[in-house]
Amino acid sequence: MTEAPETGTTASDGAASGAVAGLVERGDPDRWRTAMAAPPDARPGLLTLYAFNLELARASWVASEPLLAEIRLQWWADAVAEIYDGRAPRRHEVVEPLAATIARADLPRRLFDEMIAARRLDAESPLADVTGYVDHTAGNLMELAARHLGAEGGALPVVRDFGRAAGIAALLRALPELAARGRAPLPPGLDPAALARDGLAALDRARAHRDRVPRTALPALLPGWLAARTLRRAAAGETWLEPAPIVARGGLLWRAATGRWWT
Repeated sequence: MTEAPETGTTASDGAASGAVAGLVERGDPDRWRTAMAAPPDARPGLLTLYAFNLELARASWVASEPLLAEIRLQWWADAVAEIYDGRAPRRHEVVEPLAATIARADLPRRLFDEMIAARRLDAESPLADVTGYVDHTAGNLMELAARHLGAEGGALPVVRDFGRAAGIAALLRALPELAARGRAPLPPGLDPAALARDGLAALDRARAHRDRVPRTALPALLPGWLAARTLRRAAAGETWLEPAPIVARGGLLWRAATGRWWT
């Protein structure tokens, strides 16, 4: 049995979905809440994708040095390669359900490989290509989630634009915490307001073609529910971008009920 370095316990198939749900609820509660808007039979796959993303995102934070982060990420790269090579998935609480999710929705390997490659840059300060990083992290994750929920064809470029907008918004909200941890992802000379305007342009493109996205894909887009608010404020030069929890949750509930993911 192959073990992941310094990671969670293994789980049997029967306990995997519960373990994955608990992992996401603790580590990424915002995405956990949005997954609850999906039909019950679609939730395990969404939560598995979010757990995979969480494992990648944690790599550079839990490792004591860059080499250990690289070892963790290479473990995940090898696990993904084995799944696509048709080998039995590693006995791990995320890898086993990930293999099932990939098979069920015929998810492209490229999206996973790009996510892992982008996370190798997490220790870089600053990032050389901020929008490329956002596209390959938040954008790829949103596309995987949307594909899992049945989005295809002309819907995918719309999802990608919204994923870019949501990813830029999330990065801008995270800047104070990243700075407190000694990270400065934005290169010198890149004004956060200018980055926010890039995000708004992507949001406008997504909004213009929102009719291409099936309503069944709504839960995949809900993680971006704060994008429009955040980007407008950042473009106006505001630096405190976190809404009050009651405002954020109220906005999420409204979007889930109305399907208006783009506002």
